[in-house]
Amino acid sequence: MNWEDEGYLLSKKKFRENENLINVFTLKYGKISGIVYGGLSRKKKNYLQIINKLFLNYSTKNINRIGYFKTELIEPISPKYFNDKKRTAALLSIGSILTSLLPEAQVHKKIYVSLSELLKSFNNDNWIFLYIFWELKIIRELGYGFESDMKLKKIKDDDLTIFDIDGVRYSVPPYILKNELPIKINNDMIKNSLIFTRSILLNKFFIPNNIYFPQSRILLEKYFN
Repeated sequence: MNWEDEGYLLSKKKFRENENLINVFTLKYGKISGIVYGGLSRKKKNYLQIINKLFLNYSTKNINRIGYFKTELIEPISPKYFNDKKRTAALLSIGSILTSLLPEAQVHKKIYVSLSELLKSFNNDNWIFLYIFWELKIIRELGYGFESDMKLKKIKDDDLTIFDIDGVRYSVPPYILKNELPIKINNDMIKNSLIFTRSILLNKFFIPNNIYFPQSRILLEKYFN
């Protein structure tokens, strides 16, 4: 089987001498794992960075065995933010969340398009809220429409509303309920939003499937404490 597509690099690790095992997220084929020969060379190490956009040529002689990628750089995304610890943590978090939660070889066009749109807006001042809405989209697209399970407990203050979801209490910022970007921005609002989406991801996806929660996502939250 052979195919070509564009995609984002989600994860990589050394596989064998001078080879990397990578996960990529493509529009036409979903999340795919494969081997990059020469992945430890200086040239490929420079562009095999998490969330960089790649041109991919995939080939395998047996669909039941892992195949090989030939890769070319389309757009260097992560190097733009090497000096920005918050955005770098968010990019690493994106890679880890999608690597952990997306099933192999299942197409998720809406998630792919939403990721592309998020990355185009990563220079915006409100990028972190766009990231938070992206996490909410992931939660919904992977099958958990939490809004239908929300039972109002009390309005805590102007910044948070307490809801019960499947027996667990969550503090939800009002702008999330309205599904619109906030006008006023402060670190407490960001922190509370990240806590809410992290709690949903943990309780509905990571813990039930016995998957470790990404350290990069935990670090991102800490940067706004």
